Amino acid sequence: SQGINIAGFEFGCLIDGTCPISSASPPLSTLGGSDGAGQMQHFVKDDQMNIFRLPVSWQYLVNNKLGGTLDSTNFGKYDQLMQACLATGAYCAIDLHNFARFNGKIIGQDSGGPTDAQFADIWSQLATKYKSSTKVIFGLMNEPHDVDITAWANSCQAAVTAIRNVGASSQMILLPGNNFASAGFFVSSGSGAALIKVTNPDGSTTGLILDLHKYLDVDNSGNHAECTTDNIADAFAIVAQFLRENGRQGLVSETGAGSTSSCMTDFCAQNIFLNQNSDVFLGYIAWAAGSFATSYTLSLTPSKQNGKFVDNALASQCVVSPWLNAGTAIVTSAVAASSTASNANTVVISSTSGSAPARSSSSVAEVKTSITTLTSNNGGIKTSSPTTGSVGSAATRSSAATISGSPTEARNSSGTTGSQTTASTQTQVTSAAVAGRIGPRLMAGAGGLLIAALL
Repeated sequence: SQGINIAGFEFGCLIDGTCPISSASPPLSTLGGSDGAGQMQHFVKDDQMNIFRLPVSWQYLVNNKLGGTLDSTNFGKYDQLMQACLATGAYCAIDLHNFARFNGKIIGQDSGGPTDAQFADIWSQLATKYKSSTKVIFGLMNEPHDVDITAWANSCQAAVTAIRNVGASSQMILLPGNNFASAGFFVSSGSGAALIKVTNPDGSTTGLILDLHKYLDVDNSGNHAECTTDNIADAFAIVAQFLRENGRQGLVSETGAGSTSSCMTDFCAQNIFLNQNSDVFLGYIAWAAGSFATSYTLSLTPSKQNGKFVDNALASQCVVSPWLNAGTAIVTSAVAASSTASNANTVVISSTSGSAPARSSSSVAEVKTSITTLTSNNGGIKTSSPTTGSVGSAATRSSAATISGSPTEARNSSGTTGSQTTASTQTQVTSAAVAGRIGPRLMAGAGGLLIAALL
């Protein structure tokens, strides 16, 4: 299966968890924004997509009142996007786009910041609203960074328990790691080891999926049009080995690239690899559409031609095509079949459209026992005025500069470089670099496309 992030409600968010709700740009024509509903209908009908990620800020949902209830007006607007998504027959993932923070304070770790109980409460409220919607997915948090991973796993545990305890027992929950959820650091940083300990109240891990992000430019920031890696040997192959050894699955809920020849090569190669290893990777969610303009560096927003939506070349060749032409999954590790087959909690996201290729082969683990099967029919370009922001060096994220430019230049609705840790230095972004990750992506969000395995 496949899908794309429909960004907009999270626009303005920064990596310190500051999210001015006035910067939100709802991707709904009924609210004066872009036609996110029409985009999703197009992606499902014409591209057989079956999942969308819908970013939103914590502040927006509670109207800036930490610990408060869902604001009826703001949540009502977000729910319009959710209902438009569900109406397509696709799976719809809530993405709380706050970088494990609320106004500069880390959840459960900073004095005066949001507590684990408050984090659990917002998810309890959201799960209560959508517990009867089996196609809603709960993405706990966008791109945590600079957190104590053990403490963060405890925060995730509190949220998972809260979600399950209100009766949302069957929906998938996405668990993101440190380093902006980077797949490149998922194993080495200890994120994987910490997050696989998170369980449902009954002790199982059914429906608990590891949430991964990865970009392909020089510093993994998503700020550059050119790609320098396909993320296979140094990221996804390593994660695939970890997932197989531990009988778990992951979802690349955010990954994106520019519409350049280098990215046409690397982005396509990456997504082909993810499809070939669909025993452990449920898919990928490409970044991004919704309220992003078609001129945005990483845009996957379809253009309107003669009254119809038309995908750009990057979407067609590197997002849609790898899925439709995926063929048989390939096991790339000796631990594959036995490790994956032994996991009774495997989730399969499948399409009933008949357009996507079924993955069935003796070389792929037969994950048939106690499978939770999710079926579906098939699956921003910021439009606000230019803004001025502070942005640091893309390579080091430490030196600040002032840049004037349209918010369409930002990848992250949070106005940050997103899931990025400098690839060349393999160092974790520090709090001192927070101000340096705003700017070109100041008004953008983070999104993606899910390509999931049909076993």
